Amino acid sequence: MKHGWFWTILFSVVSIAWIYPILLVISNSFKQKVYISSQTFQLPNAQSWVGLDNYFDGVKKTDFLASFGWTVLITVGSVLLILLCSSMCAWWIVRVDNWAAKSLYLLFLFNMIVPFQMVMFPLSKIADILSLNTPWGLWLVYLGFGAGLAVFMFTGVIKGIPTEIEEAAMIDGASVPKMFFSIVIPMMKPSIVSVAILETMWIWNDYLLPYLTLDLRKYKTISIAVQYLKGGYGAVDMGAMMGCLVLAIIPIVVFYLFAQKFIIAGVTAGAVKG
Repeated sequence: MKHGWFWTILFSVVSIAWIYPILLVISNSFKQKVYISSQTFQLPNAQSWVGLDNYFDGVKKTDFLASFGWTVLITVGSVLLILLCSSMCAWWIVRVDNWAAKSLYLLFLFNMIVPFQMVMFPLSKIADILSLNTPWGLWLVYLGFGAGLAVFMFTGVIKGIPTEIEEAAMIDGASVPKMFFSIVIPMMKPSIVSVAILETMWIWNDYLLPYLTLDLRKYKTISIAVQYLKGGYGAVDMGAMMGCLVLAIIPIVVFYLFAQKFIIAGVTAGAVKG
């Protein structure tokens, strides 16, 4: 503990460096557009202050409420599907433990290291062919990309669950689905919440995958809608953009603060056995 003060100061500085851009966006969201560029790093004053005008302007120009609804639908549906399918798959891989299960596990690991740029153009074409260019079709696309990390974490957790507990439940007459959802899932709660947080933050903020996949004439996520604030010749309505960015940040920050205590527990549990 002799050097505890050093680490306290170091991580305090790092924390400030991480949170400063968010505070800068919030500060600039209350300024007139001209002052956002000329007085970027200054706090709003009597001359630059516009109150909530940027927020109302951004909501109106981007149809923010509709974009917010589609983003929530895509995020919640995708995360629930990832958690359900990947937890069952991880349990099957661990408990079956044959060459097929091991091969499938390697494929999930391979999924984590393949760059998205290698598959984005074929993905866009296949999504159009299979009519996956809808918010609910995007659930399946996100399942494919998000299952690798989820299966990797869940297999580590399930390897630490004694098989005797599951066998005792089945001897008592529990079916496999009942045993899985009544015993295995509750024991996986920290890792499930961890994966949910990580996947939610990724999907909520994702721009490229919805842009390549969705029918943008009907559906736009918040990330895509904000881009439409760009005008011709590179002109950007910075005031409205800052307001929309703050509105987009608030839900995911609240969700993270509510559930962040489970992250370390879940990651540690998933690293017990590989």
